[in-house]
Amino acid sequence: MERYLGENTPKLGFGLMRLPKKGLKIDIEKTKQMVDAFMKAGLNYFDTAYVYDLGGSEKAAKAALVDRYPRESFTLATKLCAWIAPSEKAAKQQFYTSLKRTGAGYFDYYLLHALQEGNYKSYDKYHIWDFVREQKEQGLIRHWGFSFHASPALLDELLTAHPDVDFIQLQLNYADWENPKVASRENYEVARRHKVPIVVMEPVKGGTLAKPPKAVQTVLREENPNASFASWAIRYVAGLEGIITVLSGMSNLEQMFDNISYMKEFSPLTAGEQAAIRKAQEIMTGIHSIPCTACRYCTAGCPKQIPIPDIFAARNQQLVWGQLDEGARQYAEAVKNGGRAADCIACGQCERACPQQISVIERLRDCAAQFDRES
Repeated sequence: MERYLGENTPKLGFGLMRLPKKGLKIDIEKTKQMVDAFMKAGLNYFDTAYVYDLGGSEKAAKAALVDRYPRESFTLATKLCAWIAPSEKAAKQQFYTSLKRTGAGYFDYYLLHALQEGNYKSYDKYHIWDFVREQKEQGLIRHWGFSFHASPALLDELLTAHPDVDFIQLQLNYADWENPKVASRENYEVARRHKVPIVVMEPVKGGTLAKPPKAVQTVLREENPNASFASWAIRYVAGLEGIITVLSGMSNLEQMFDNISYMKEFSPLTAGEQAAIRKAQEIMTGIHSIPCTACRYCTAGCPKQIPIPDIFAARNQQLVWGQLDEGARQYAEAVKNGGRAADCIACGQCERACPQQISVIERLRDCAAQFDRES
């Protein structure tokens, strides 16, 4: 039986992972402006997490949203990350800390965070599945689920073992639809077989699809010269069946207004636009870029403090755009305070944390060969 959830939820959600910064801290005043624009447009789904920006995202949600709007006027989601916790008590404490940080009183959607092969057993070890069920019974959680970055086989195993999951959050975008490491299409099909509603994350692939390769830009502009590139990505996944909402990690008002312009009154891609997306997918399969979304999960535990996402962005400037000098400039800026690609000691913590299953060590060696040749 199909589980109907969020049928009245607008198709665009505000991901609070990449909020505007003032120095090293989140710019609360700009965040307030973005929240106000989002709410004024009739949109109301907000997504944060215990680990986002070392807790700054949840605090920003309180200051910009919870303290300024009636509680029933918005939907708030956050997440518990068991695999960073040293004990069961510490893992469960994240839930209560999130309640305090946000001041929300309860969570509309609560997720076990970023399940993948290397960490999902920690949620069993710490009895987190039962813990969230208990919080739902107490009314502190309305719907619970998990975000997922792994194989269709594991997803099927988890949904079979936990048939009462209310929803799941998947990375779906047109670039990763047939990517064997991300398996967007296959994971989507597993969720549909289990009739579990889906929240979409990374529809623009960490901003990559807001500025796709030139050949892709040409194809999309030929079909619709007035549409932003981000709109293609978000509308592609928003039109799929079983979608609750599509999260966009907006960082400024420009992105906010662009997203609102086509998602306030959402319409799926036309047949011609779907054909253009298929052409774009064919082009992107031939581009060997580093599929980093700049989530920065890899950086917190790096013993050499290597700014891995920034280094990968510099390398992609060369791989995708052919801009060798610009890539070198971006790399020099990224490592000006240390943490060069050549400093990697291959400890592997970054690969264990990476939701995209990137061979980080191998990619850093490539970056070192490209950028650190003079060192």
